[in-house]
Amino acid sequence: MTADQDPVQRAADDDMDLYDVVTWEPRSRLDYAATWLYNALGTGLRPGVLVVAALIIVAQFATATGLVFFDRPVVGAYVLLSVAPALAVAGYIWLADATGQEPIELLVATFVFGFLFAGFAAAINAMSSVVLFGSSDPMTGSTAVATSALFYFLVVGPVEEIVKWLAVRLYVFRSDEFDTVVDGAVYGAMAGLGFATVENAIYILREVMSVMQTAGGQQATEVAFQVAALRTLAGPGHVIYSAFAGYYLGLAKFNPDDAGPIVVKGLVTATLIHATYNTAVTNLKPVAEFVGVAQGVAFLVFVIAYDGVFLAVLGKKLRAYRAAYNHTGASAVAAHAATWDGDALEPAVRRIADDGVGVDPEDYSAASSAPPTESTEES
Repeated sequence: MTADQDPVQRAADDDMDLYDVVTWEPRSRLDYAATWLYNALGTGLRPGVLVVAALIIVAQFATATGLVFFDRPVVGAYVLLSVAPALAVAGYIWLADATGQEPIELLVATFVFGFLFAGFAAAINAMSSVVLFGSSDPMTGSTAVATSALFYFLVVGPVEEIVKWLAVRLYVFRSDEFDTVVDGAVYGAMAGLGFATVENAIYILREVMSVMQTAGGQQATEVAFQVAALRTLAGPGHVIYSAFAGYYLGLAKFNPDDAGPIVVKGLVTATLIHATYNTAVTNLKPVAEFVGVAQGVAFLVFVIAYDGVFLAVLGKKLRAYRAAYNHTGASAVAAHAATWDGDALEPAVRRIADDGVGVDPEDYSAASSAPPTESTEES
């Protein structure tokens, strides 16, 4: 008898039938129907979500862009170029994984989930925007600033970070390949890259369609280039923010007793960084005028500085993990893991720590700030 049994279960004879009293197994038609329904929901929920997400994305492209890709293939090239910086940031995070690169098929799958789930965020943001900004009289002054900030902090930030987080949580999180804390940052970055790809495409193609209705095709191509140039600076942010949320999702996976608060911390962190960025960019024009610089220059300087700061913070976390990974000897354990029998290898840092090898927190900071040795140099 186990300690978590009902008192009747603990006291009853094994021959006593306690079905539907304190025990249960499928017996009646209703029992079997309930079992079938549960299994159907469990196996069909994720595919169903993917189908809905795909339909939303297709609808957005169909209504907002028409056949622009076929009429002007150069626009598609601009879309791809617009996500190049975001791809570079995701690549940096991927290479910074001290435990080895993740399987390409899981990286691609996470990208696809991030790509598809962007449709949910777009739909929610659009409906919320109508509620907040749907009045006929445009807002001005402090009211406009406050309302836009409210929109970004309560809607856009949390909604977009949650859907990117779900792109990791609903699939790759369950994989045995998600076996270290820093894997969360890698897959979070890939979800952000998929999200940024869709967002950039929608922004660029909407502008092109708008111009094509009032001007010639050549002007539409020029507009596509201009918007693509602007969106190149927006993409890396999505990768960085969701990498933070993913990192804490990885931390939660290996700290199940505190998983909830850890996940919340990651999502709140990503949301605050994201919403602050959006609010600042939206209200950058008066700041640029006050300083006396062109708005484009102010935008360029701000985005590079802002994203650079948080990429540096994320990089410090990844280096701290690398320092622990090497200091504890976990890297050597992982190198020989293929010869071990038993269950799948847990995160090496956790296993070594359980064996009694401690790491002084001061060693983390010292090691993470010191130049890497030749054998552990980051790619």
